[in-house]
Amino acid sequence: MELNRIESILEKYFQGETSVLEEKELKVYFSSTDVAQHLEKYKPLFGYFSKASSEEFKQTITLPTKKENVKWLSIAASVIVLLGISTFTYLHQPEKANDLGTYESPEEAFEATQKALSMLSKNVNVGIESVTYINEFQNSKKSVFKTK
Repeated sequence: MELNRIESILEKYFQGETSVLEEKELKVYFSSTDVAQHLEKYKPLFGYFSKASSEEFKQTITLPTKKENVKWLSIAASVIVLLGISTFTYLHQPEKANDLGTYESPEEAFEATQKALSMLSKNVNVGIESVTYINEFQNSKKSVFKTK
């Protein structure tokens, strides 16, 4: 009975349909001394698996780190960016104008102020005229649409 069960499990094993418990059962069977004569050829296969599962790799593996490369690349990239920005600002600097809105004499400053204020006054007067039109529109609207 047990031999038939082992043969069916072995058939399932080679089909790739066994569970973990069935594979353990096969390992126990083939590690014992009473293996059937016609199944003796599979004993080294399962003996190897039990031997290989107990082996350990004890050598240390050193992997190259990429952090150092990334560090140097980021430093180089930031230096290039800084050089590019400083070169651009140096080469494209507009010429500094000597006219900063200051005048040599108070008379010139007074004339420039008068000119600026008159221009401001004209623009404000135009705005006030527009408000007059709005008031007239409101009055006309009230007469057409009588509101309570």
